[in-house]
Amino acid sequence: MIFKALLLVVAVPAVAAAPALLDVEYRPLASKTAVNLNAQQGGKVLLVVNTASKCGYTPQFEGLEALQKRYGAEGFSVLGFPSNDFRGQDPGSEKEIQEFCTLTYGVKFPMYEKVHVTGPETTALYRRLHDATGVSPGWNFHKYLVSRDGRVVGNWPSKVTPEDPGLVAAIERELKAPAPKR
Repeated sequence: MIFKALLLVVAVPAVAAAPALLDVEYRPLASKTAVNLNAQQGGKVLLVVNTASKCGYTPQFEGLEALQKRYGAEGFSVLGFPSNDFRGQDPGSEKEIQEFCTLTYGVKFPMYEKVHVTGPETTALYRRLHDATGVSPGWNFHKYLVSRDGRVVGNWPSKVTPEDPGLVAAIERELKAPAPKR
C-alpha cells in the first residue's frame, strides 16, 4: 500500500510538469494584451497556420477563411501566426498585416502576433508543434491540425490547400470526436 501511494506521488509531478500544447500566451494581432491559447481556444479542433502576406501561397487566406465559416459553429478554428522567417515575405507591421488580411481576403479567423516558426528564435508553440510531429514549417502556410484534446493529429506542407480533400476529411473526422471535459 505504501509503495502504491509513493508511486502516485512520484507520477503526478511528472505528468503535471509536461506542458500542454496550447498552454502558451500570444497577443491577438496588433493588440497589446496576450491571451492564453488554451483558455481561449482549448476544446476546439484547430488548424494552426504560419502565414505571410507576400507569398505565392498568400491566396490560401481565402480558403482558410472558408474553412472557418464552414466549420466554426461546430467547434473549429483556424489560428493564423504571421511570420517573416521565409525570405522576408511578411515584412510589414502587425497593423499592416491585419489590414491586408482583412481588406484583401476578409479574414475573420483569429490571427496572433508575428512569430518565428523556425530557427533558434522559434516561439514556444511552434517548438511544441515540431516536438509533437518532428516537422517544422518548410515555408509559409504550413498547417498543423490539433484535436479537441490538444493533440497534433496531422500536418500538411504549404502546397496543400485548405480545400484539399484529405485535409477537409481530417478536420471533419476530428469534429466528430467528443469534446473533452473541461
